[in-house]
Amino acid sequence: MLCTRRTKTLVSTCVILSGMTNIVCLLYVGWITNYVANGGPKVAESGGEADRKLEEDGKGETWKIMKRLDRLESVVNEHIKETPQKDGEDALSSSDSATDHASSLFKHWGHDLGPESRRVALKKFRYHGYNSYFSDRISLTRPIPDLRPDGCRNMSYSSDLPQLSVIFIFVNEALSVLLRSIHTAIQRTPSHLLKEIILVDDHSSSLELKEHLQSFVEETNSQHGPGFIKVVHHDKQEGLIRSRVSGWRAASAPVVALFDAHVEFNIGWAEPILQRIKEDRTRVVSPSFDNIKYDTFEIEEYPLSAQGFDWELWCRYLNPPKSWWTQRNNTAPIRSPALIGCFVVDRKYFEEIGLLDEGMEIYGGENVELGIRVWQCGGSVEVLPCSRIAHIERAHKPYTENLTAHVRRNALRVAEVWMDQYKSHVYMAWNVPLQNSGINIGDISERKALRSRLQCRSFSWFLSNIYPELRSYSNTVAYGVLKNSLRDDLCLDQGPDSDNVPIMYLCHGMTPQNVYYTSSQQLHLGVLSPTIDDDDNKCLVDVNSRPRLLECSYAATKHMKLTWTFTQGGSIQNAESQRCLELVQSRQAEFGFQLAIQDCTSQKWTITNILTVLPQ
Repeated sequence: MLCTRRTKTLVSTCVILSGMTNIVCLLYVGWITNYVANGGPKVAESGGEADRKLEEDGKGETWKIMKRLDRLESVVNEHIKETPQKDGEDALSSSDSATDHASSLFKHWGHDLGPESRRVALKKFRYHGYNSYFSDRISLTRPIPDLRPDGCRNMSYSSDLPQLSVIFIFVNEALSVLLRSIHTAIQRTPSHLLKEIILVDDHSSSLELKEHLQSFVEETNSQHGPGFIKVVHHDKQEGLIRSRVSGWRAASAPVVALFDAHVEFNIGWAEPILQRIKEDRTRVVSPSFDNIKYDTFEIEEYPLSAQGFDWELWCRYLNPPKSWWTQRNNTAPIRSPALIGCFVVDRKYFEEIGLLDEGMEIYGGENVELGIRVWQCGGSVEVLPCSRIAHIERAHKPYTENLTAHVRRNALRVAEVWMDQYKSHVYMAWNVPLQNSGINIGDISERKALRSRLQCRSFSWFLSNIYPELRSYSNTVAYGVLKNSLRDDLCLDQGPDSDNVPIMYLCHGMTPQNVYYTSSQQLHLGVLSPTIDDDDNKCLVDVNSRPRLLECSYAATKHMKLTWTFTQGGSIQNAESQRCLELVQSRQAEFGFQLAIQDCTSQKWTITNILTVLPQ
């Protein structure tokens, strides 16, 4: 039970730190668990009087398990948060076979490689986050499938479309991947529309780039004209957000296209975007994305989607809105609340609307902020089915050191400037107090002045008119971790997903321990469902005097016992059964206590953050 619970915690850590999906992280943590159990890094036993004392009072076994699990968590963090090695460093751990499993590089590829080739491929994979060994061996202008809807092929466009500057941001990108991005941009963009390519090098340390990129630029400029490719070098690493602004400053075409440097452009990608911007310069446009698999470099078709976000301001793909489906035209632009990351915009309008918020750090949240700002300030955001670009979803990213702190800080900054009373939702999702959070979000006075100068609409308008799918939690009156006075080191926890049985677990404050108490006297536990289509919020329910976690909508429909009276520092009592959620001692429980619903004995519960007066 302890290992199952801890694995869930590690999966949450993995998701938060890396941005990978729960499924990927579950598989990853499964490997890590096996790795540590079977010859992972050895840690010296501490021994000593404290260990012997714990053995004597019956807690020694728990102490041993916790030490092993702490080591396990450190291994997960080390792998997930690892920054790319410098060229020439040994990318392999002490166990090559274990690293093979960790990377998953060889699951679908490389079975015919010899040991030395596998070692080189794995080293490059760990450095770049994708199979650069294989990338180096395929054409820079390889054909990729035309995945546009059929109607796109017969469309015609204006003869006087504006020119564009294509901007690539990179740090330590594999040379072949970067060159493929450039080559396909040149090959699949009409030459009269592509004015220039801007390369923003965010302080790369790669010897490969230093040795070969400049010669490629000079050769290309000799063919296309001086200054066709411009390179902007940063003296220090600025992060993706400020790098994109650097690229914009270097651009001169009427339209700028800001992309990652690990993409492949498909045929006819530019014309539909430029047509939409020519018709209305306040449109910010995203192509539709397909996936380049990081191991095999196969192109995987993604369904047509809008681009939205959850309350932590992580971007996410959405079903297109109902208004798009009713048109019965799969070539029509898709209204989108936000942007996944890469986008095309009128160069001067981008400046007028405030560029990107350079007060943000590294990356994360800036694409959501741009979408919200454009909509609230009179522009629009859309995704075009007739423009398709393939993008590598890395296994790990170059800016991952302490990513969580940067994304959280950026999200709170967006909330304070643009989200009005709904800013509390962002604080709730990140489980930080609304007042005195202890997180320095920097000076936001200029961004607030920008909002005032542009006479932007409210976030409530944005929710009603642009993103009605985003689920509101305005009825939340308290949130945070929930503790019982009998053991203030334990917190209410949702436990293993498969059990639907809440537990008390050592407090860590991550998603499985997020509690939300509502004005309707429901106790939600775990992640907040981001949209109305994701109806999977879990509520605490009294099921035959046993605490259970069930989907709130299901429990309400079945008229189950899911309402609880709660006062800070008081009991948690079910409104129907009149019995209380309490702790009882148990030798079978991991930490000596388990949850029960029983006659009330005045046990005291506290929750971290109170937003308003609790309902009585």
